Order: sequence, then C-alpha cells, then structure tokens
Amino acid sequence: MNVPEHLKYSEDHEWARLDGNRVTVGITEFAQSELGDIVFVELPEVGSDVEFGEPFGSVESVKTVSELYAPVSGKVVEVNSVLTDSPEKVNESPYDDGWMIVVEVEDPDQLNRLWNADKYAATYGSE
Repeated sequence: MNVPEHLKYSEDHEWARLDGNRVTVGITEFAQSELGDIVFVELPEVGSDVEFGEPFGSVESVKTVSELYAPVSGKVVEVNSVLTDSPEKVNESPYDDGWMIVVEVEDPDQLNRLWNADKYAATYGSE
C-alpha cells in the first residue's frame, strides 16, 4: 500500500497536503482500491465553504457511492475539473492527477488532528 510520508490522513481515507495556507485534498490509494473503478466524482464549487469532518462531495464507483469528508475547514479555491470527464484519474493516480479540491484553510492546526503516514498504514495496511 502506497502511503506517502509527506501527507496527513483522515480515518475516512482522505489525504491532505499543506502548501502555505492551502490544503490539497484527495482520497488514498487504499480507498480507491476498496471502491473499485470510479465512474463519477461530485465536488463542490469554487467559493464553497467546507467544514472539518463534514461531507464535501462524493465518489461513485461500480460498487457503491461514498461521501467525501473534509479534513480541514475553509473555502474551496480550486477544484480538479479533469475528474468531471476522467474520474478514473482517482484510481490511476490518487496522490497526483486524482486530487480533488484545494482549500484555503482557516486553521492550519487542524492538520494536527489528522494521522501521519505511519498511523494510517498501521491501521489500514493489513486490511
């Protein structure tokens, strides 16, 4: 299982990467592999507010529909519009091309509530 060290993780399988006051968010390799082939991604609009731990969108796979939960609170400043026509990017490249949103974070300390790579891998690596 690929769990990049430089990211933070929620127990709901979202990852977060801090860059200044912006956090890029996506779902983990583990999550996309459990979901199977992703066929649709619903994301918020730029300018929307997201709240820590609250749903901000969903992914639909051939197996199920799963909600996406915000790992931080803030305003959505960018959405990966590529996923509209190519949702499979989440399966192919969950940490790069398959990112979902960028949030201008209100409180960067919220990232301290997320897990590091070791804890995420220890919790989900054996499943």
